[in-house]
Amino acid sequence: MSRIGRKAITIPNGVDIQMDNRVITIKGPKGTLSREIHRDMIVEVNGSELSVVRPSDNKLHRSLHGTTRSVINNMVSGVTEGFSKSLELVGVGYRAQLTGKKVVLNVGYSHPVEIEPEEGIEFEVPANNKVIVKGIDKERVGAIAAKIRSVREPEPYKGKGIKYEGERIIRKEGKAGKKK
Repeated sequence: MSRIGRKAITIPNGVDIQMDNRVITIKGPKGTLSREIHRDMIVEVNGSELSVVRPSDNKLHRSLHGTTRSVINNMVSGVTEGFSKSLELVGVGYRAQLTGKKVVLNVGYSHPVEIEPEEGIEFEVPANNKVIVKGIDKERVGAIAAKIRSVREPEPYKGKGIKYEGERIIRKEGKAGKKK
């Protein structure tokens, strides 16, 4: 059995879980998330614990078991605590600023790049070289952070670009120079 799939999810106080057909809806202090789960996975709520059970031991059910449990756990974490991803802008003149709800990036192009937040996502710019993406849906927070990073990915020679906080950029050596 899946080690992750076997773990029960503890439901914190203030979180309401409802199952309607194959759609699981989780309401919490930060908002509401809902998602359709695979028709074969069985979700059982026992008091303040939720567990995911697979019907058989075939390959598809084994692969879905841990994934379904992780997705539901991320939904519970999202509506209680939320998720965030931090990005750093590295380079001379690279900066970010918040204009209304959208973030405006100046990263070496002839024009500033504007990125609008999706519903349920918000941006913070604590410094002109740092952007924080926040939201309750882990998948969407990561997708928006990846979209911002793709505006100017870090290059391997000088390390300039937009990178995740704590990301290690593998550096390449430049030209060796002229031989004598």
